[in-house]
Order: sequence, then structure tokens, then C-alpha cells
Amino acid sequence: MLDWVWNLASKAKGRFEKARVKRRWANLRQIGMQIGEGVLLPASTWIDTSHCFLISIGDWCAFGEECLILAHDAQMDEFLDAARIGRVVIHESCHIGARTVILPGVEIGPRTIVGANSVVSRSLPPESVCAGAPAKVICSLEQYLAKHREQLAASPKFKYTEYDIKVLTPQRRAELLAAVQSGDAYVVGGHTEELHGRGGSERTRFTRKLRD
Repeated sequence: MLDWVWNLASKAKGRFEKARVKRRWANLRQIGMQIGEGVLLPASTWIDTSHCFLISIGDWCAFGEECLILAHDAQMDEFLDAARIGRVVIHESCHIGARTVILPGVEIGPRTIVGANSVVSRSLPPESVCAGAPAKVICSLEQYLAKHREQLAASPKFKYTEYDIKVLTPQRRAELLAAVQSGDAYVVGGHTEELHGRGGSERTRFTRKLRD
């Protein structure tokens, strides 16, 4: 009985959190922030709400937990009686790692990956992989993808539909643990499920598929 009540409460909490996140997106858009289609923008992403109309996020961008996006800098205010403001433009298909800080006046080119805990204090080029404080180019996107394609071909692979947390059984959990004892493994098909509305990540509404 207790388990049934707990599961019911968990489901209700999940629905409430989804509604709260969607309402937040709507409020940010209402006060001028541009948020594209298919964007993963968690509740933990801190947005500079006082200047969010200076922030633009393109289609299919995704943010890890606890990122910060700033469009103004008031550190010199006491000394100059002035605060700096600047646009933040994050182009389509950018993926920003957890706890990344994005400062005012920067542009992140399309299809750019930014590693976790980075500080984006200057603009980053398109189709690149960047990390650090300040964030700088580590390699091109194609080099990064080529490395993972090679690893993917040689590594254990598990279907998202069978190994996602929502359907993960103790046996399958043990299989995943065994697979990563000697290196990385890959869970495949998650993005395809998201495109069909069956993924686990809550994204802004999208009206087209990223790819067939």
C-alpha cells in the first residue's frame, strides 16, 4: 500500500515539474527571450531574467544541469555607476555541459559542444568542441564524432528502449555495470525516441523532425 501511494505521489510530482518547466519557458518567451524548437532547458538552468530579452537559443540546443546564462555584468557598478549588457546568441544544435557559465556578449556557433564546468567568456566557432575556463576549442566537431564513431563500432551497445531508467530491470542494470568494467559502452536510439515524443527529456515543442 505504501509503495502504491509513493508511486502515485512520484507521478503527480513529475507531472507538476513538467508543467512548471513549460510555464517557465512561456514566461521567458513572453518577456522577450528567444527559445527555439526542441530545446532542452532544465529548471536548474539559471537565466538572467532581468535581461533575458538579450538571450537567443536556437533549435535543438540542450543544456546540462545548473548552467548559468548571463546577459549583464554589474561588477563595476560601484566604481563606475554603470553595468555592462550584451547579447548572448546560442545557435542551433549546441550542447552545453552541466554547470557551464555563459557570460554576456558571446555567440556560440551552430553545432558546437561545450564541456561541463566551462566558462564561455568569448565567442566560440561553429562545429567545434570547446571546454575550459575560459572555454577554447579542443577539436572540431567532426574529429570528436569520428572518435566516437570508432569507439561505438567496437564498444558494447544497448537499446535505449530496453535500457532506459524507466524500464531498467535489475538484470539489465547488472548487464550495464558489467559492460563498463573495462571501458565505456553506449546506449543507442534515445534521440530517435525523443523525435517521436517518447524520450525521457522534456523539450520545447517541435513541429518538425531533426532528421528522418
